[in-house]
Amino acid sequence: MTDITDPQLRPRYSGVATFFRTPLRDSAEGVDIAVVGVPFDGGATHRTGARHGPRAVREQTTMIRRVNQATGVAPFDLARVADLGDAWVERPFELEGALREIEVVFAAIRAEGAATLAIGGDHSVSLPILRAIARSGPLGLVHVDAHCDTGDDYLGSRFHHGAPFRRAVEEGLIDPKRAIQIGIRGSLNHRDMWDFSRESGMRVVTIEEFDDLGWRKVAEEAVRVVGPGPAYLSFDIDSLDPAFAPGTGTPEAGGLTTREAQRLLRALAPLDLVGADVVEVSPPFDPSGATALAAATIAFEALCLIAAGRVRERA
Repeated sequence: MTDITDPQLRPRYSGVATFFRTPLRDSAEGVDIAVVGVPFDGGATHRTGARHGPRAVREQTTMIRRVNQATGVAPFDLARVADLGDAWVERPFELEGALREIEVVFAAIRAEGAATLAIGGDHSVSLPILRAIARSGPLGLVHVDAHCDTGDDYLGSRFHHGAPFRRAVEEGLIDPKRAIQIGIRGSLNHRDMWDFSRESGMRVVTIEEFDDLGWRKVAEEAVRVVGPGPAYLSFDIDSLDPAFAPGTGTPEAGGLTTREAQRLLRALAPLDLVGADVVEVSPPFDPSGATALAAATIAFEALCLIAAGRVRERA
């Protein structure tokens, strides 16, 4: 008989939606993994709407059950997981100040000892999260995206969603020689648009190389590049082909399938992930909710990786 005292086992259409039907908490005290929405898209350079992503993904995570059938990982048995609400920004129209506000939220969570899984929001939010959690030294990085996001100044700003990882390297938050960017594709404004990635030492895997090698070899390459030591996972939903994720600000044809992304992430189990984000879900461009469901599915894979890592950390 179903244990209806456990909110995660009650009918999924019931109750107030929280991330993965976990408890809603005001602080990270007693929490191992905090799932946090970041409803901010002030760094978007073209199509806005990702500010609505956390709410849509939160709703779709109610579809996720307790055990990863493929890997056997049961994250809610391995770690105390809670929804810490949203890192909402009081002054969203002042970009650099807004990023500082986000950093403060994640720094407080980190200070209480919890790992974080963030749901954005546009990709500019990765920078303040990294500022909060990489205070003990630079992290390795697995970055799955259609774009390298290592651009520079755009229309007078250095802190838009096309530049967070350049800023993160410059600020010593990411070790570029322990960083891999996977799924890169699409047209460019300039031939040298992503030169910073390669010149700084990042391993760039274009979608063509991914297609030639396959998800397994690319995952092995990611584990090799990142190696031992703490690392961060950043997953932009536009890494998926628009057939699977049309609701995003900068879609690019010819991307990953959802299944390829799942298998890629599952093979990253050897890595020591101390945090992750899933970003750029823009619900106004996908009334069907399919993009938010894809993001919820990817977020669950990330949650499984972090939870399993927390167990190794305690061993």
